[in-house]
Amino acid sequence: MEDEIRLLLVDDERLVRRSMEKTLFRAGFDVTVAASAGAGLMAFNAARGEAEPFDLAILDLHMPNLAGVNDKNAGLELLSRLLATQADLPVIVLTAFDEVTRAKESIVRGARAYFVKGREAQLIDLINDILEL
Repeated sequence: MEDEIRLLLVDDERLVRRSMEKTLFRAGFDVTVAASAGAGLMAFNAARGEAEPFDLAILDLHMPNLAGVNDKNAGLELLSRLLATQADLPVIVLTAFDEVTRAKESIVRGARAYFVKGREAQLIDLINDILEL
């Protein structure tokens, strides 16, 4: 039997995080959530330490950074840290409509895609395309 696909979802907006977590869970994914870049990095490292690494990460751009300070570039910082450890990790960056330029910067830094919040059903298709499911 095939193992579940493990996803890391990092977003500081509680309602967005909860909505996305439910959507991803209903689609059959094993989802771990974190509310900051620091918590996301801890979850990522813990999963690797348990030999159960994530198959894909979904990161918000603007959230508390590794020091816990609200930062518009926290997601980019976390993206760099995750890819420095696991270069082949597919990452999707979450963005609001006004952050598309910064989201495109995340592609340059190694993210596979960016996704505008509020369209959860389309997120499943994007994940399936990236993971070739």
